[in-house]
Order: sequence, then C-alpha cells, then structure tokens
Amino acid sequence: MKLCAWLLACALAAPAATYYLTISGLGGEPDYDQRFKMWAHDIESNLKKAGAADVSTLTAPNREQIRARFQDLARTAKPDDSLVVMLIGHGSDDGVDYKFNIPGPDITAAELASLLDRVPAARQCVAVMTSASGGAIAALRRPNRIVITATKTGSEKTATVFARYWAEAMGDSAADTDKNDAVSALEAFRYAQLRVAEFFASSKRLATEHSLLEDTGKGDGERNPSPENGEGGLAAAFTLVRLGANADAARDPAKRALLAKKDEIEQAIDQLKYQKAGMNAGDYRTQLTQLLLELAKIQEALDAPQK
Repeated sequence: MKLCAWLLACALAAPAATYYLTISGLGGEPDYDQRFKMWAHDIESNLKKAGAADVSTLTAPNREQIRARFQDLARTAKPDDSLVVMLIGHGSDDGVDYKFNIPGPDITAAELASLLDRVPAARQCVAVMTSASGGAIAALRRPNRIVITATKTGSEKTATVFARYWAEAMGDSAADTDKNDAVSALEAFRYAQLRVAEFFASSKRLATEHSLLEDTGKGDGERNPSPENGEGGLAAAFTLVRLGANADAARDPAKRALLAKKDEIEQAIDQLKYQKAGMNAGDYRTQLTQLLLELAKIQEALDAPQK
C-alpha cells in the first residue's frame, strides 16, 4: 500500500471524541493555590469556548477522586477517541519516583501511567506542568502517547510557569502557526516554551525550567522536537483545540462531520511532512497534492452556507 493510502487510512481512524481532564494540585500557600486554580480555569474556559464537549477539572483532589475520574474515562472512552490530561501544581522527584503533590498521599508517575493505560483512547496527550516533571517521562512514555513536561529533569524543583502559557496557547491565535484554525499539541508546546523563555528574560532571571516533549514511546524528550531527532510527529498531528471558524463549526451539529474530516486530512498532511526526509521527492509531492486537494474540497463544503 502506498504511503498516501496508508495516511488516509490512518486519518479515517482519527478520534471521534476528545476527553480533557485538568488536575490542579496543592499550592502549599495561598498564592500558589490561587495561581494553579486560575490556570486550570483558563484551560477549561478556552476549551469550552472552542466547542470542546468533554471537559472536566479537578481542584486539589485526593488519590481516590483522581482514580474515580479515570475509572469514568475508562468506561466512557472508546479506542478511536483521544484523551488529554493536564497536571498543574507542584511535583517532586527523589531520583526514583516522580510524585504529583495532592492532598493526602501523592500520586506517582507510575500510578498515573497505570491509570492512563486503562483508558481505551488510543491517542493520548499528557502534559505534566509541575516542578520536577521531567522525572516523569520514563514512566509515562508509551507508543501513541505525547508526554510534555515543564522541566527537563526531576532536579528542576522550582515552581513552574509553563501551565500559564499552555493555557494561553488554547485561546491565542498566535499559537496557530500554520493558520489552520487549530492548535496542535506541538504548537501549544512551542508557544508555551517561547513564552516561558520570554518570561525569564524579561524578569532578568536565570531560567529554572526547560520543557520537553516525547512522543515516540521510547525517548527521553526533546527541547526542540523535529523530524531530524524523530520527536514531534505525533504531537504535530494531534489537534489540541480549535480556533476561529473551526471552533464555530465544532458548535454546529451540521458541520461537525465535515470538521472531523478536515482534522483527519490535516493530521495526514502533518504525518507526511514528518516523513518527507525519507521519501522520494516526486512521491512526496504527489501524495501531498492529493491530500491538499481533498482538504480544499472539505474546506469548500465547510464554507458553503447551510440550506
């Protein structure tokens, strides 16, 4: 089977629904409590504005409450769905285990990985936006799972600001660098990463967090994911949130099927671009042209007035 046909087949298996779960942990003091809650609220607000239907937020939950929510997801989600889990707060790492700080016993990266593994959704994105979060990558990484962390190791223990800008990415058109009215997980990562760097530069402080992305299921994460280092392909094809006309279409029952098709083809295009380096130039152009023509047809149908 030719690569284009394979990509289109993958596109037809794209997720039917996306479930979003944001968990804000213990702040330890009022300032952090307020900050973490605010960022979680911003994420939820931007997702709902974009037409996302399955959005839930847990504020300072204990382990049993987290487990209960994952049990609900395990019962509800289907294999062709997607799951996005976002952790905001403080984390710790003793060189053996990463732990997310919550009331009562903390939850480890290994336990979080086990909970994620039980959710049937085949495509998953987990953003651990806490201090020491780099220590969670080894436990969380899996094929078809995007892992994003605010820090590069478990030894970066200072409170992070990555979640603030990740939340911004879900509502800022500047994050949509390819201008397709959608922000991918890779675009949100790069947007937040850039804004974090600007934050430290403008405050004239030494950066205490260095975010990573891992989406191959076997790497240690990359600061700059690219086709050259093999990271970022899955994240580039993972629609995190829709903007503009796409968000409007998501709220229109008559256009949702067309929008899903558009997402499918755009994901196939992103995957093709990540495989360009290993392809014959002529084959790449032919397959890209076929996908772009299909995308144009879908866009025309989306733009047509409803009868």
